Amino acid sequence: MAITKPPPHGTAGPHGGREEKTHGEEETHDEASHHLTSPLLLTLVLLTAVMFQDPVRGALAAPVTQSWMTVFVAVVLQALPFLVLGVLLSAAIAVFVPPSFFARALPRRPALAIPVAGAAGAVLPGCECASVPVAGALVRRGVTPAAALAFLLSAPAINPVVLTATAVAFPGEPRMVVARFVASLLVACAMGWLWQRLGRTDWLRPPSRSPYEGQGRGAAFWGSVRHDVTHAGGYLVVGAMAAATLKAVVPAEWLRVAAGSPVLSVLALAVLAVLLSICSEADAFVAASLTQFSLTARLAFLVVGPMVDLKLFAMQAGTFGRAFALRFAPATFALAVAVSALTGAVLL
Repeated sequence: MAITKPPPHGTAGPHGGREEKTHGEEETHDEASHHLTSPLLLTLVLLTAVMFQDPVRGALAAPVTQSWMTVFVAVVLQALPFLVLGVLLSAAIAVFVPPSFFARALPRRPALAIPVAGAAGAVLPGCECASVPVAGALVRRGVTPAAALAFLLSAPAINPVVLTATAVAFPGEPRMVVARFVASLLVACAMGWLWQRLGRTDWLRPPSRSPYEGQGRGAAFWGSVRHDVTHAGGYLVVGAMAAATLKAVVPAEWLRVAAGSPVLSVLALAVLAVLLSICSEADAFVAASLTQFSLTARLAFLVVGPMVDLKLFAMQAGTFGRAFALRFAPATFALAVAVSALTGAVLL
């Protein structure tokens, strides 16, 4: 007896009709036929640009667009070298300087260790993206949390790269560099002492192991560089776009109203610093472009940004726990705004 094999799916059956495909095969075929690939998307974008080239050309030639692009390109080009230098230095410190070095260098008494750790931020460059894991490593190595937190706040704000970028962004205004240094160091030390006195152990979750521990130094260094450049570069672009939009699109009357009130201007730029989340190596150039606002208001932008912003809140919550971040970030914001206003009134 001859054995006939069943026909494969989609082929002619024994009576000449084609067998139906299974339900899963039909869904797969439909998904594949409707899948939007990258080349197809690029083709659609190019066709749209060609079809609407006259309106696009007109929009690009508009004075508002030209002003926006000028401010955006200027901020990015000025800030980019400092951003790259800061990322390289912070990665080198995080990878090649052992955390035990900080534990040996700090005084044993917490009240003295806090200002020493805060002042160490002026010597050890690092952006806020690097300061959080470094502070976590310090806590894991036995450094008192108050001192580690003082370093966490001061390092992104008063390190040499940031202060040099501030001097370049504000030529002829050395008072701005001094005011940023003084206000940031005061806030860092004050928050360290405040945590030492009022902080509770159950609010601070022991930080987890660093993702680069266990790797070779070269791999850890370039992994840290790639991570920080990707994140900090993206925030720089967002910050430059926001600054350009404020200059070119927002009605001048609105900015005059905000800038005309000493209290409102400080609060407005402090909140803006939190929302923009710009890397500290680049924020001075964004602040310098906000010429409608007073130096004191821009000082608040420079002091608040490296200490409290959206990405920092997420990183602090991931490293030390949400209970810590929910208490530490609002207290830091309030203190940074108050110290910035007082410092600006005295030095600016």
